[in-house]
Amino acid sequence: MPSGERGYFLFTKAQIKALLIPLVIEQVLTGLMGVADTLMVSNVGEAAISGVSLVDAINTLVVYFFSALGAGGTIVCAQYIGHEELNKANLASRQVLIAALGLALFLSVTLASLRGPILRLIFGSVEADVLAAADVYFLVTALSYPFLGLYSVSAALHRATGNSKRPMIVAAVADGVNIVGNAILIFACGLGVLGAALSALFSRILCSVVMLYFQSRPGQVITLGRLRDFRLDGAMMKRIIRIGLPTAVENSMFQFGKLVVQSTVASLGTTAIAAQAIVSTLENFGSMPAMAIGTGLLTVVGQCLGRGQTEEAKRYMTYFTKISTGVILLTSVLLSVSVPVVVRFTALSAEGARLACQLIWFSSVLKVFTWPCAFTLPNGLRASGDVSYTMWVSGISMWVFRVALSWFLCRATSIGLWGVWIGWCVDWLFREICFVARYRSDKWLGKKVLE
Repeated sequence: MPSGERGYFLFTKAQIKALLIPLVIEQVLTGLMGVADTLMVSNVGEAAISGVSLVDAINTLVVYFFSALGAGGTIVCAQYIGHEELNKANLASRQVLIAALGLALFLSVTLASLRGPILRLIFGSVEADVLAAADVYFLVTALSYPFLGLYSVSAALHRATGNSKRPMIVAAVADGVNIVGNAILIFACGLGVLGAALSALFSRILCSVVMLYFQSRPGQVITLGRLRDFRLDGAMMKRIIRIGLPTAVENSMFQFGKLVVQSTVASLGTTAIAAQAIVSTLENFGSMPAMAIGTGLLTVVGQCLGRGQTEEAKRYMTYFTKISTGVILLTSVLLSVSVPVVVRFTALSAEGARLACQLIWFSSVLKVFTWPCAFTLPNGLRASGDVSYTMWVSGISMWVFRVALSWFLCRATSIGLWGVWIGWCVDWLFREICFVARYRSDKWLGKKVLE
């Protein structure tokens, strides 16, 4: 990164803005694409949006798995960059891509082949038309996993160097292609759910090809080199797995827990499924700018610790968490104001629309006070190599509160979908308590990423 007046911090304000603004824009555009997808499919009918929602719960698990694997690569590469070992950063980048492609191919073949039993196992006896829509959407989107894995890792490697602008541009173009593809395939061609799936597949192919092209060009801080340079390196792969796997497991557990919760929601009927699809999409959209702040924190703290600058790392963790809090406050207010308008553009029933509005208002209030410390702050812990602690806290919180408590409230009381969101908010609070305590203890500073 270029030099300049840093003052209290290791990086200039201009460098922080150059890193964070494209990340936030990319996440917002991705969120808008998700909202647009949901609204377009919802106009096909409640069965269509319900089927897509069920599969997206599985697909989101896969997305977060590869994002976490990319985050592991970001941590290792950022620390090597801070330590001025670019050759090892390049080697690490190739190992992450090899791992991502291998895992993606396995998941694609396995889930596409077993999609029917998986849907019935997780979601039980849903309506036949919902299951039919889910089956079509699952098959096509599973074919996109290899391209999703390659893009996620390549984008993460760009961010490890501080270059978040290029992934933003590529994602923006692909998102635009996806929305146009949806409009053509869903409405003009009348393909419905199949059209939405094909559009998503093509946009992911486009993303991965473009990102790998740029990553392979000479002159990059991290460059992939030639095809013959791609060979397994046992020591480096072990380091990548040691950092990346717990993060991937943590994120996968988080999404799998949401998937289990989705099976509980599926038992509440089509109206609840459709309302949950809208609420979870909007809530996720509202979180995306703050998630971008956390992604930037991985790069900054990783480079600080690679240089041995522990005090700067601590300052950035506090600074970025404050920024995240401001962003969450802004998006929560915007969502609370706009949700009554948004639901009018869906095919939700009056009951489903009313429920969606109430749940957004409830979760938005609690989110401001809990989410930043629960999700932004722990990225600084992960960047130090303290990945086991974050994994265990997230896993315990997920299964005790988000899954078990939600299930109990839905089944043992008459509050229905409210039980799910009460469980989710308690999960946020528990994470906040644990991660703030860990940060203040300084035990994370004793972890090592580089040998």
